[in-house]
Amino acid sequence: MQRTEYKWVVLSNTTLGVLMSSIDTNIVLIALPTIGSQMRGMTTIDLLWILMGYQLVVASVLVNFGRLSDMFGRVRLYNLGFALFTIGSGLCSISQTPFELIGFRLVQATGSGFLFSNSAAIITDAFPMEERGMALGINQVSIVVGSVTGLIAGGLLTTLLGWRSIFWVNLPIGIFATLWAHLKLKELSSPSHTHNLDIAGNVTFAVGLVLLLLAITLFAISGLPVLYTSLLLGGAVSLFVLFIYIEKIHEDPMFDFSLFRSHEFTAGNETIFLNALSRGSFILVMVFYLQGPIMGLNPLQAGLLLVPMSISLSIMGPISGVLSDRFGPRFFVVAGLILSSIGFLLMTRIAYGVSELQLILPLALIGSGMGIFASPNRSSIMSSVPGYRRGLASGISTTLTNVGNTMSIGLAFLFMSTTTSRSNLDSIFSGLSSTGEKFSASSFISSVHLVFYISAAMLILSIFLYLYGMQRTPKKA
Repeated sequence: MQRTEYKWVVLSNTTLGVLMSSIDTNIVLIALPTIGSQMRGMTTIDLLWILMGYQLVVASVLVNFGRLSDMFGRVRLYNLGFALFTIGSGLCSISQTPFELIGFRLVQATGSGFLFSNSAAIITDAFPMEERGMALGINQVSIVVGSVTGLIAGGLLTTLLGWRSIFWVNLPIGIFATLWAHLKLKELSSPSHTHNLDIAGNVTFAVGLVLLLLAITLFAISGLPVLYTSLLLGGAVSLFVLFIYIEKIHEDPMFDFSLFRSHEFTAGNETIFLNALSRGSFILVMVFYLQGPIMGLNPLQAGLLLVPMSISLSIMGPISGVLSDRFGPRFFVVAGLILSSIGFLLMTRIAYGVSELQLILPLALIGSGMGIFASPNRSSIMSSVPGYRRGLASGISTTLTNVGNTMSIGLAFLFMSTTTSRSNLDSIFSGLSSTGEKFSASSFISSVHLVFYISAAMLILSIFLYLYGMQRTPKKA
């Protein structure tokens, strides 16, 4: 197979993998109320772990898997990810208890970690420098397109066929894509078998990250006592300090801090983290707003209302990728962040009984901003490191994205709980019966507005950090 033909095989397969994995996140989210009411023994905490457990695993393993791909081959571990994700989906569909469903979701998450940590690196290996922005743009657009598609497909499938059907959809796609990847993808990088796996670094980073995310989410959602929250945070901080020490003395560290000596690499990753922190909770908050007492829509109707964001992102992502290949990434990264900031500020004007037409402009701006930002920023990050470190670089940047997304959900609940009681938020989110408290529409809307204001502030901060970092990076010829 010629290299010109092969690069499109790579892009098609990796985009399908990322799309399937991202669809799964929100296809489950939209079905949570039905799962909670139909699976015997399901509690609110179980429902949260179905969603959060998946994200915690993905966020925890990405750097480790990126490092493993540099050692043992990106394509090999990518193929393993497809197979694991497909097997996990099949097991989820036959789960009989909450424990089984949570456990099989972790199998899915492990497969997703292999897919996400290797897709950008495989694309970067296959495409020349002048086409990487376009290729990564198409690939990255599939992430948000998949998340919105998941809401629509999840609502439709759950309504017509029941919640187990949301996992069936992955089986034929996963089997086909696994075989396709095994037969067609080939290793263009040279795996480095001389390196030693950083076990101590892997464990301290993963456990520290889990403790940090547990502290934020359990305190925000379940009202974990301050003492236990402090203990979790203290444990997380201690492990991160130990992790940094281990990485500095390890001969072959899993998380190579020398990459951050590049101002371009650092600026891109700071920005991608804050961008994820600002938008990670957006769809979840919108599900509250659209399906809760304010709008009272069903899951399918709520998903359809989010289509403008998906369409605008799908259009602007590839265009931005192509233009950034020609003119450089800096303008497009900043422009995307500005548009998303404006969209979030406009979302603070939504109120009780807002019409569908009033949502189109802010959703389109947020989606356009995400699309314009994603591929130039990712291309800049991947191009700032040597080829043999791209698996690790991809794992680092994608980990920061997933950590930001997961933390965003916990922080959103935390901020919303300052004006709306946790019990009401919990009942709205999980679809469980009302706690008996009187619902206040004005306080709930105020809590939603607060989240969007904070999201806009994070995006504005990311603009300044990006410009500061890139000012210190010479423009490439």
